[in-house]
Amino acid sequence: MLGSRRSRRRFTTVLAGLGLLVTSAALQVGTSATPAHAATTHRILFDNAHAETAGNADWIISTSQPDPLGQDSSPSAETDWTGALSSWGVDLQKTGSYSLKTLPSGSSLSYGGSSTTDLSNFDTLVLPEPNTLFTTAEKTAIMNFVKNGGGLFMISDHTGADRNNDGEDAVEILNDLMTNNSVDSTDPFGFSIDSLSISSDYPSAISDSSDPVLHGSFGTVTKSLIASGTTATLKPADNSGVKGLLYRTGYSGNTGAFFLTSTFGSGRVAFWGDSSPIDDGTGQSGNTLYDGWNDSGATNAALALNATAWLAGSGTSGGGGGGTGTCTAAQLLGNNGFESGNSTWSATSGVISNSSSESARSGSYYAWLDGTGTATTDTLSQAVTIPSACTTATLSFYLHVDTAETTTSTAYDTLKVQVLNSSGTVLGTLATYSNLNAASGYTQRSFNLSSYAGQTVTLKFTGTEGSKYQTSFVVDDTALNVS
Repeated sequence: MLGSRRSRRRFTTVLAGLGLLVTSAALQVGTSATPAHAATTHRILFDNAHAETAGNADWIISTSQPDPLGQDSSPSAETDWTGALSSWGVDLQKTGSYSLKTLPSGSSLSYGGSSTTDLSNFDTLVLPEPNTLFTTAEKTAIMNFVKNGGGLFMISDHTGADRNNDGEDAVEILNDLMTNNSVDSTDPFGFSIDSLSISSDYPSAISDSSDPVLHGSFGTVTKSLIASGTTATLKPADNSGVKGLLYRTGYSGNTGAFFLTSTFGSGRVAFWGDSSPIDDGTGQSGNTLYDGWNDSGATNAALALNATAWLAGSGTSGGGGGGTGTCTAAQLLGNNGFESGNSTWSATSGVISNSSSESARSGSYYAWLDGTGTATTDTLSQAVTIPSACTTATLSFYLHVDTAETTTSTAYDTLKVQVLNSSGTVLGTLATYSNLNAASGYTQRSFNLSSYAGQTVTLKFTGTEGSKYQTSFVVDDTALNVS
């Protein structure tokens, strides 16, 4: 459809700088942000910056933070570290294959920064029943960390478990993370947490001898424990990678999942519906704790430890982000069809549109660069980390060009498709289109990006239009598929 954008927004906002991934400069993924799963030692960060010790909760591996080794450098028993999660931490530490840290109270989650607790330094983030909402910047950091290959372990509790009386419980906080973030709020993990308070149950594991969480190096999982907890509802139509592993008695399929795994981009996700199974009954003085870790009717320790190994990339198989030396097939771009509007992409004001003056290839939204008939420069960009173990990386998008130019020989208006590093340096120009490419309908364009494996790059479209006749460059249904 031929249409001029002269009436649409009309001053061009040129985005400052070229580190164009996120709205907060503090969260841009620079070259210092090592892709998750790059190390042979599995690096785990336990969150304690969101009221994880409020009330009777004591969800820490040690009182020495960020480094638990400051309390005991060679722990052999759960009491060598102080915290209701000390058994979890000590069991990992004793393997010699894990490096554990805690994000202390008063800190914030970040990704791509210089802090030693920045998520770029870790393979997995554990959120053990958070009791305060994550900030907008923190949610962006978490989602990008997972999308780029990180593991995320989310542990909830029953609805109404507001331990610090701020009006928010873990159910609401974790659902908010999944539905109210700037990266992908369209059910990115394929499940929602149920607003339930289930008093007691021993959820059973599904029968799947090949699943690395149920049958891992730390043992076989048969049952877990609910001591006031909740479940989740699976939505495989939104994310086919979601998989229920243990179910509340009498439930199966898409309802009543007590423990589940999923994927997002190159990363892996696990969810557990209660904090009681990770509680080892020991902790700081004054807390009332429950020893679910050693409950004789369940196999909670094996479940927690196998899941940690899988999330960090040391599981044997299954969905999720690539572990050390592996690559899982995935589509890496967020909001790749633009249906979430102005999220994930950085763009000149008004570029992402659902205007009827042009037509989307699918859905309602698309990206429309230029088309004003005035001197205009529009940009559209997104940064992404291509896992180092992936040997195939293909960028594709559909492009429609229409123009009012009459020449058949001169490229007055152009669209450049480029790959940049985090400093804004152009690493390569994939293609340049112009008014000479005008045609009806969309045409798919594809490019091999495998040479950028192991790098965080920015994919950038730049439309430049002259001052007389309009040319519209319309992009839809982007993808960056790796395998």
